[in-house]
Amino acid sequence: MVQTDITKAMVTLVVVPRERWSYARESLESIYRHTRHPFELVYIDGRSPRHLRRYLETQAQEKGFHLLRTEYFLTPNGARNLGLNQVQTKYVVFVDNDVVVTPGWLDTLVSCAEQTGAAVVGPLTCQERPLHTIIHCAGGESGISIEHRDGSQMRQVIERIYHQGKQVADMRPGYRRQKTGLAEFHCVLARTDAVQEIGGLDEGLMNTKEHVDFCMSIEQTGGAIYFEPDSLVTYVFAPPLRWTDLPYYMMRWSDRWELNSLYHLRDKWNLSEEGWLSNRIAKVGWRRRFFMIRPFLRHVPIRAVRRLLERLLVLVDKRLNANLTRNDKHHCQRQHQIRETPSHRPAA
Repeated sequence: MVQTDITKAMVTLVVVPRERWSYARESLESIYRHTRHPFELVYIDGRSPRHLRRYLETQAQEKGFHLLRTEYFLTPNGARNLGLNQVQTKYVVFVDNDVVVTPGWLDTLVSCAEQTGAAVVGPLTCQERPLHTIIHCAGGESGISIEHRDGSQMRQVIERIYHQGKQVADMRPGYRRQKTGLAEFHCVLARTDAVQEIGGLDEGLMNTKEHVDFCMSIEQTGGAIYFEPDSLVTYVFAPPLRWTDLPYYMMRWSDRWELNSLYHLRDKWNLSEEGWLSNRIAKVGWRRRFFMIRPFLRHVPIRAVRRLLERLLVLVDKRLNANLTRNDKHHCQRQHQIRETPSHRPAA
């Protein structure tokens, strides 16, 4: 077990909910199994089910990390900011609760930041199973493209993720540490003062494109973003979803949270209504269709019947999702709603 000591740690890990609870235990255990670099850890628990809440409380006592729990679901940036408020180290690493790390992952992120002066460092992030084999993000590009058409200005979001879906074994030998324009929040290291300089993470972005906004904001202040391929992690995404995952998943990927995020991004960066933005709005809710409805229908043998049922369930899902999220009170983050299990650090 890693013994965290504030006198040695340069970095605080802030673990936050991604979209479900059913992989949180494996994720946390991988951190303590594979991390030798000294670290502090702040765990944000936004209304997890009872069995996970009890597990986290036990682990916080045993391993000495700081556990913050709310009795309402949190947006990703809301959770990250709660953790950021506890950080006193030079660096912060935001880690989603469905990420598995590999030996040496943190050492190489910190080394990259120290040697380059980077404001942000992203690892080689993989996806799915088998673990650490399929690339999810190997750096990329973010920004705003400006085009002039028929006397009007078109402002569109740039988001390009490099090598997604390719095999690690094929691509990694050619990778080198280098500057990049994009890092994703599945796992990312940042200088704490760089995050503070941009005012923390924008909670107006409730569930989508917060990593793009973050990277653009960092670059606006002159901060450099680096890709460090010697650090390897995997984002293990749904499905399968368990029944205890569904309430949070429905809120996390709700139409309302996503539309609010896209409209906020539009207003913040003065985006054009047509093009990228209109395409994103047209696809709102696609994650629930792909990861809730389609897995539910996978055993229906006749394709035509399966398609008909999918269309019907999409309509039901839209209405149900609207009803479930109508009275969301997630912004009522009063101090008394947060329960803390503080870390018990060894005596200096």
